[in-house]
Amino acid sequence: MRIAVNTRLLLKGRLEGIGWYTFETLSRIVKSHPEHDFYFLFDRPYSEEFVFAENVHPIIVGPPTRHPLLWYYWFEIRIPKILKKLKADIFLSTDGFLSLVSKTPSIAVIHDINFKHHPKDLKFSHRIFYNHFFKKYAQKASRIVTVSNYSKTDICDNYRIQASKIDVSLNGVNTNFHPIGIDQQIAIRKKYSAGKDYFLFVGALHPRKNISRLLEAFDQFKSKTNSTNKLLIVGAKMWWNKQLEASFNQMCHKKDVIFTGRKSPEDLNQLYASALAFCFVPYFEGFGIPILEAMKCACPVITSNITSMPEVADDAALLVNPYDVDEISSAMIKLNWNNDLRSELSARGQIHAQHFNWNTTAVNLWNSIEKVMSEC
Repeated sequence: MRIAVNTRLLLKGRLEGIGWYTFETLSRIVKSHPEHDFYFLFDRPYSEEFVFAENVHPIIVGPPTRHPLLWYYWFEIRIPKILKKLKADIFLSTDGFLSLVSKTPSIAVIHDINFKHHPKDLKFSHRIFYNHFFKKYAQKASRIVTVSNYSKTDICDNYRIQASKIDVSLNGVNTNFHPIGIDQQIAIRKKYSAGKDYFLFVGALHPRKNISRLLEAFDQFKSKTNSTNKLLIVGAKMWWNKQLEASFNQMCHKKDVIFTGRKSPEDLNQLYASALAFCFVPYFEGFGIPILEAMKCACPVITSNITSMPEVADDAALLVNPYDVDEISSAMIKLNWNNDLRSELSARGQIHAQHFNWNTTAVNLWNSIEKVMSEC
């Protein structure tokens, strides 16, 4: 079979959630199925590290897809011609975008439809595009793969898709994440938080990550406890906006908030493993991989009690209402003072995270591909 894959989010040094999903699943699938040819479609020069095996054939399909007009041009003009030229049997798109004009059977991995529920979190042009096209993509797809039961139900309900058309393939977590020793933890705290305990957030500073309320909750925690704790926020500031700026400037304890920028997986491991607790309270997630990364590192977790997060965290985290600043702050206070609770959540989290691995995710995605193959 000739399988064409949208790999435009495989960006060297800049892998985010969907990019990591693409990397972890495809690196396994292509090696497990050398009998098939995979055509990786990049929208810019690619890194050789993404050519995972000899049966991978990278193709640059310009121009780079930097905004909605170019998304449309790439998927509706460029991609159909490439698929036809390749005589592709299947088109796999790990970011959910499809070509509506191509006749090639297609699989869309739709991680979530957050834009349906929180359109104002996106630029006007982006939300118009997503809300217009993703329903069409879902209806056009031969099969849909998504990453949680929550997202499956959400897609079914909002796009009127039959449940039998959607496969759930839960995300995995990198096996390299692990706890570290006390001496290493002390060294990391000296490096990043002046030797003080710290709460940790990891993720893009996107509005739905609820950073404003997290900052407010931390400020409240500091005022109530007089603690020397810091808050480390790890992630690129590409989504930094006026609301976040105002929330930060209004803090009484903003000197105790440390923005580290993006970090490598190795640095993340050390940051997770040295944190007092991981505070991840978005108001929408299709999955939430950082929850499991923290658990793998024996870091207690505070996360939201809505969308997919209870499904991912189960009983191995403190669940809070992400819209309730007092509740988030109270959870911080509880974990700061209660050593036994921290130890209990740490132990539960390590056990729970073992149920999620990328090998299983890749096998499940391949099963979906085989379902479409059998219908071709």
